Amino acid sequence: MTDTFQVQGDFAPADTSFAAEISVQDTAEQRAADVTAEPNGFIELGLASELVQAVADLGYTQPTSVQLKAIPLAMGSGSEGGRFIDLMVSSQTGSGKTAAFLLPVLHTLIRQQAEAEAAARAEFDRAAAEAVARGEAPPKRAKRKDPTNTRNFKPAIPGALVVCPTRELAQQVAHDAIDLVKHVRGLRVANVVGGMPYQLQIAKLQNANLVVATPGRLLDLAGSGQIKLDQVR
Repeated sequence: MTDTFQVQGDFAPADTSFAAEISVQDTAEQRAADVTAEPNGFIELGLASELVQAVADLGYTQPTSVQLKAIPLAMGSGSEGGRFIDLMVSSQTGSGKTAAFLLPVLHTLIRQQAEAEAAARAEFDRAAAEAVARGEAPPKRAKRKDPTNTRNFKPAIPGALVVCPTRELAQQVAHDAIDLVKHVRGLRVANVVGGMPYQLQIAKLQNANLVVATPGRLLDLAGSGQIKLDQVR
């Protein structure tokens, strides 16, 4: 990896022309050949295909140095027995830290969502088979309720939580997360910060898998029972 990657945002760009203007002396033909031959580094990290596609849509194919080091550890593949570990990362601004933690978090949520859906399908199929065996009509699938209707409000139980010190940073992290889940069906990101309508943010919390929050608003919501954090992994 080069310092050039670190000054261009959360990901290393697929187009290396800008990097070449700074530090690379190779010819345009050589650079094009290198880009064509180089495999997508995010695929090699084992990330979900939906995330790899979203990253490619943003114009990036190669992870930065901090992403190469942090993502395997955050996904558990770099620790003994594949267990998740606590991870503290220090790196300069623009080196890709946000994506370094968002990508493995979202990958884990996607995997957990798929496992939960598979378990729900198996349970429904089992109940339907038992009903048929008893000569009864198979059960109907539950209708999805409108989560924005106040009558359907219930405490949010996210699987992941990101706490940011300022409203601006929380909004930026949430925006990045939403960009990364554009190809993921049914995975919701909620941004709850101070200075915004309280009732609107409660509505946004409904069915949220990832919550990005500032400390003050998070404490308010937890204190009022609008969010439960016991399922955060």
